[in-house]
Amino acid sequence: MAVKVYSAQVTGLNAHIVDVEADIIQGLHSFSVVGLPDKAVEESRDRISAAIKNSGFTSPKKKNQKITISLAPADLKKEGPAFDLAMALAYLLAAKQINFIAENKIFLGELALGGDLRPIKGILPLTQKAMKAGFKEIFLPRENAKEAALIEGIKIYGCGSLKEITDHFSIQNNFNLNAQNVTKINLDKLREDILFDFADIKGQETAKRGLEIAAAGGHNILMVGPAGTGKTMLAKAFPHILPPLSFDEMLETTAIHSVAGALAGDFLINRPFRSPHHTSSYVALVGGGAYPRPGEITLSHRGVLFLDEFPEFDRRVIEAMRQPLEDGLVNVSRARGTVSFPARFIMICAMNPCPCGNASSKIKECICSQGALMRYQRKISGPIVDRIDLWLEVPQVDYNKLSDDSISGESSEIIRERVIKAREKQRERFSKERGGKIISNSEMGVKELKKFAPLGDKLKEVLNQAATRLNLSGRAYHRVIKLARTIADLAGEENIKQEHLLEALQYRPK
Repeated sequence: MAVKVYSAQVTGLNAHIVDVEADIIQGLHSFSVVGLPDKAVEESRDRISAAIKNSGFTSPKKKNQKITISLAPADLKKEGPAFDLAMALAYLLAAKQINFIAENKIFLGELALGGDLRPIKGILPLTQKAMKAGFKEIFLPRENAKEAALIEGIKIYGCGSLKEITDHFSIQNNFNLNAQNVTKINLDKLREDILFDFADIKGQETAKRGLEIAAAGGHNILMVGPAGTGKTMLAKAFPHILPPLSFDEMLETTAIHSVAGALAGDFLINRPFRSPHHTSSYVALVGGGAYPRPGEITLSHRGVLFLDEFPEFDRRVIEAMRQPLEDGLVNVSRARGTVSFPARFIMICAMNPCPCGNASSKIKECICSQGALMRYQRKISGPIVDRIDLWLEVPQVDYNKLSDDSISGESSEIIRERVIKAREKQRERFSKERGGKIISNSEMGVKELKKFAPLGDKLKEVLNQAATRLNLSGRAYHRVIKLARTIADLAGEENIKQEHLLEALQYRPK
């Protein structure tokens, strides 16, 4: 008689419950795994056999029997070693070496040859799925327990080995696993130290103002200036003026990094800051593979994507930014399926004004030909230009200002307080729009612009004249209004005024 236990796996960013069924019949020894397993799942036969033997049970290889383990649904490709524990328990149940009720329990983990459990990727979305599917208990590697315990409503048992689990279910052994306590975190207390403070950056007041506006409204930025003027330092200081992650955002970003195997610790407490090198491939940024995995764009979700030396990125990579910048997601299509990854981030780009970097320098002379300069500027297409809200000049800083220790700007903490106040206004404003999915001004559509950012006749005339002079597209036209709305929020104004609109216009490329 076949027995059934439950496991799960992540495909893309979505978790799926997998039924693990085991059947044993007499005959010549064979051990087969069916249900579209990949190489790692097929190899689990040997891991399971050794783990069972080293846990004190009779090895499957010691008997003449035909063992079949089925992973259902059969049309879902099974990947990775997360099924090891469930497959071992299914075999032991089918062989009548243990006995327990498997209903409402789910088992996850890779087995070592000695029977120890090893941690796996993607435990947070797997736990969320198990809870929503009605499971009451989940057994998983001890290293994954704290991450899983972020989810309430399901008992989490962190286990060290297969033997611990079998002893837990045995009525003959006086041993019980202790359920993991719910992981409670205070995001405000766990914020990391500020490594790059705006107060430490001399000059660049215009750039600092632009970054504050971008943080308050979730707008995209491009900084242009000669080499060594502080563009990278400003970008690295930027995350420290962003509002803290909410608990839901923390779960969302932690799940993404957990699936990608990029999670350092049990959970993310700060907004992601990703800075891929300009030689990174299309797949590295967008995501992909035979079975699509998230790329840098998705790993920066709810955080910052910093693209230094922006024009040096491959043209295909730059153009791939169109969809995520507009829609907040990226669709990755492959022969074996299509996956949508979330990609709602603030993009910060930095570039030199020309290939040699000295076009706007007061010290060095530009040696670029006109043709080289034109080729360099053409690397950024019109559609990408439209999607960048703020174009910031980062000029050379005077040496006297650099050496003057008495000069100190506002600290990141002070700027952050203003940003948080502006964000709170926006959260309250959009709380009833699209089911609360809009959280910043940059996410407004045309409908929300008409409702929350109306312009009077005089302001419309100013904007139309500027749009004609700057040759703005319809998209850029609306982005100017969104930017003006954010500037008004920072100023504590309910309505957009002329000074807010004029400041927003000055950030468009000339």
